[in-house]
Amino acid sequence: MARGEFARRPCALPGVEAIEADTRHAFARHTHEHFGIGLIARGAQKSHSGRGPVEAGPGDIITVNPGEVHDGAPIGEAGRRWAILYLDPGVVAGAVADIGAGRPGWREFGQPVIRDRAAADGFRRLYAAATAPRPGAPTPAAESLLLALLARTLELRPAGQRGAPPAAIARARALIDDDPAAALSLADLAHASGLSRFQVLRAFARATGLTPHAYQLQRRIGLARRLIAGGAALSEAAAASGFADQSHMTRVFVRQYGITPGSYAGAR
Repeated sequence: MARGEFARRPCALPGVEAIEADTRHAFARHTHEHFGIGLIARGAQKSHSGRGPVEAGPGDIITVNPGEVHDGAPIGEAGRRWAILYLDPGVVAGAVADIGAGRPGWREFGQPVIRDRAAADGFRRLYAAATAPRPGAPTPAAESLLLALLARTLELRPAGQRGAPPAAIARARALIDDDPAAALSLADLAHASGLSRFQVLRAFARATGLTPHAYQLQRRIGLARRLIAGGAALSEAAAASGFADQSHMTRVFVRQYGITPGSYAGAR
């Protein structure tokens, strides 16, 4: 891979997406709908997440949880290179059911950077097995490697420890989540939450780390990404996701993922 590039690799594991990057791109604050676990191969980066500011270098595992607001910028002029797997929450839930042996609770990545040689070696083996060119269903080896890596890196938390937004903000957020493409105003969110416009703006940002508008953009670009991955034309994905036009979708897509929608579609 040449420097300055992002690439989506075919992945044999259902519900898992493989992305490689070699770039100096700086990511603004954003979220993902998926769990992410990756490995820095060259260079270093700094980021701030809901779990605190961190730096990661070669051999470090990097992680992100669904809905976690984070950014990322290179340290130095050379940029950094990494590979990452994005896991649908359902994939992780299935793994947790096995790992937890039926115990109640939920799991997430507790640390944004994990310095663990065995985990790094496990990721390398998993990534190679998941992206090796082969037709058909995933191999038992890839599935076993994924389960082993998640068992080593996910942390079990009692359900009561997971912070929930205030009920008023949960109602406002649900209004966006239920239809990200809808043309919602701050007044609509205020009505749903029972707060004033100023109150919902301030409380929403405090609870989620994003303004309502920024949160809606995250949900829209996530919807667009799913539509494109499913084979939708770019113009159709833009319209169905609530963007003003394809150009607007492209700007947000590049800002968040570092790759154009067309390049992403071409890697299906």
